[in-house]
Amino acid sequence: MSKIHNEVLLANRDYVSSFDKGDLAMPPARQFAILTCMDARLDPAKYAGLSEGDAHVIRNAGGRASDDAIRSLVISYKLLGTKEWFVIHHTDCGMETFTNDIMSDLLASSLKTASVDATGWHDSGVGPGSTDGKYINWLTIKNQADSVLEDVKRIKAHPLVPSDIPVYGYVYDVKTGRLIEVPEATAAGQAS
Repeated sequence: MSKIHNEVLLANRDYVSSFDKGDLAMPPARQFAILTCMDARLDPAKYAGLSEGDAHVIRNAGGRASDDAIRSLVISYKLLGTKEWFVIHHTDCGMETFTNDIMSDLLASSLKTASVDATGWHDSGVGPGSTDGKYINWLTIKNQADSVLEDVKRIKAHPLVPSDIPVYGYVYDVKTGRLIEVPEATAAGQAS
């Protein structure tokens, strides 16, 4: 077992020793959901004032409105009663550091972890790679506000998303912890 594996199991043992949340209801108590990035610097529980059972938090690379993220949001609403959704991207996001072509090229070289320096991304492994990466839209980001707006519009335009659900758009500042509204996204996400 790795050091990390052991640390996780020890932390869980400590958590279980004082666990008192077994009676929480499945639907989120505050009836909202957040779609945000998987970046380890973001703690939605802290920046949105959440406790266990308060809200659904859906995370992926970039906090993007992928088909799977929208699937989760629709389930959150239809089966578990959320009434508002937040799309929250963040500054200094890794999804801004590459393009679909860069990712596809790196995967074609090898499946090992790549490295980045001042000159760009470099493959650190030796084949075999895979050309399957060229068939995925990696939903990279050029501009945070634009990507938030794009995602809010994509969610609102989805045929399974009810028009009366508001979707708010924000960018989390990793240097200050502040949520910065993207007014155009919140306007596009208004309930009708």
